[in-house]
Amino acid sequence: MTLTDVIMRARKRMPARIAAMSRYDLAVWALLATLIVLVCATYSSYAISNDEEVQQRYGELIVAYYTSGFTDRSLFHFVNLYLYGGLFDIVAVLTERALPFVDPYTVRHLLSAFFGIAGIGAACASARLVAGPRAGAIAAFALAVCGPWYGAMFNHTKDIPFAAAMMGATYFLLRAARDLPHPRRLDVIGFGLTLGAALGLRVLALLLIGYVAAALLMRLPSRSDASPRERLRFFAESILAFVPAFVIGYIVMIAAWPWSALAPLNPLRGLIDFGHFHYQIRTLLDGHVYTMADVPRWYVPAYLAIKLPLVMLIGAALAFVFVLPSARAAWRSARQRSETALIALIAGFPVLCEVIDKGPAFTGMRHFLFVVPAFAVLAGIGLDFVLARFEARRNWFAFGGLSAAIVSVLAWNAVLLVELHPYEYLFYNSLVGGLEGASGRYVTDYWVNIMPEAVDELEDYVARLDETAGGGLPRYKVAVCGEKLPFEKKANSRLQWTSDWSKADFFIAPTHMNCDRVLAGVEIATIKRLGARIGVVKDRRALVRAQIAGRQ
Repeated sequence: MTLTDVIMRARKRMPARIAAMSRYDLAVWALLATLIVLVCATYSSYAISNDEEVQQRYGELIVAYYTSGFTDRSLFHFVNLYLYGGLFDIVAVLTERALPFVDPYTVRHLLSAFFGIAGIGAACASARLVAGPRAGAIAAFALAVCGPWYGAMFNHTKDIPFAAAMMGATYFLLRAARDLPHPRRLDVIGFGLTLGAALGLRVLALLLIGYVAAALLMRLPSRSDASPRERLRFFAESILAFVPAFVIGYIVMIAAWPWSALAPLNPLRGLIDFGHFHYQIRTLLDGHVYTMADVPRWYVPAYLAIKLPLVMLIGAALAFVFVLPSARAAWRSARQRSETALIALIAGFPVLCEVIDKGPAFTGMRHFLFVVPAFAVLAGIGLDFVLARFEARRNWFAFGGLSAAIVSVLAWNAVLLVELHPYEYLFYNSLVGGLEGASGRYVTDYWVNIMPEAVDELEDYVARLDETAGGGLPRYKVAVCGEKLPFEKKANSRLQWTSDWSKADFFIAPTHMNCDRVLAGVEIATIKRLGARIGVVKDRRALVRAQIAGRQ
């Protein structure tokens, strides 16, 4: 059969497949198509984040390690990144080299955003598997309009791909667990590949091994006449069924994370080292400044509570309640309840570990983005559960009212993201009064995403100065409360980055951690969203001239 025959056969089957889809499935496909269009249309609006330059270099060093025949070992001494997997960075570097006419950071942003869309698809598929198409649709739309997720898709190039891989692994784990002790081969392979992808990004993916054990325990024969020997045999056969997945995952991990292959226990060493990182990084929580090692235990739960949309929190809370023993009789099946309990474990266990162990934390919930898709899945299941109850009782008024409320809230969140663009990750829910209420009390633009807009404002201002200037056009020194690369990638040749802030003609800064107050000057541009100041551009030329005159 030729490729043309395959394409023609697929085209003939497509109308029948579309006709067989529910309206919820069609809505999700429309959502994913819309997101792809939005990503392609808006990716250039997002700044290069503070970590991207070093991560890009890490990918280049890994590629150099392989292409040199393992002789170039620079990557094992490159800051602390050797403790991370570099799967995304490798893919980005190889893609960029295959497309030399495309800027490497454009490649990174597009790839990361597409991983984010894949994460939405995986969340939808997981919720759909457990509770049906409606739950899948709610999960997909809830995650798509979640500001911390959508806004991070473009430049959190470690966190978003890792979260998407974790959600993909969760989906295949759910599928494989249904057929224990003899799961389908494709489900085992799918779990192995996504496990490896997650491990190839961050060592926290070792949690998935624990989730496999939890899934096996939940699927143990529950018959009263099942003997301990039968249960032990079930568990042993199930473990053996997952061995190929663990092997695949290990191979993918060491390919993407060469340091993990240097010693058998290196992955565990990496996990332990992550729990003891203590940089002099400051972070905000309810108006108080903490170092990352001194944040209170409730830091991550607090940020989840105020950063996630309320509809997601309410739906997830319902799902958590429904898995309690007192709600056992309300479920359609024991399997549905156990699968929801597993997802609740996946969503809540890492957060609980952070609370108990009091690990270092900063930049809000950035390092816990990987639990957000699981919360979206729980939201889909929880809200669908209530809708199904109303539907079963033919309480159409309550069913219609709740459906309208869910749609309205999701639409309202989408409107807020449009108003925040391209700073969607600055979303805060109404528990703290939105972004305006959170400003100055919680972390805001720690990535300095204002850079493109601030540079555009400064270039417009300089152009107006040129209209009144006589003679040659001067170059200006610009101080930036952020990294050099994002500025230089955006600014024209008239604007030159300087490390000597005292001599800077202009100053660009976010308002996060009061960085805008570090240097004085006339505020010539203010970047605002939803009533909150998130960045400024200042003209310091008069101050610099006065300093020079004072020295003469």
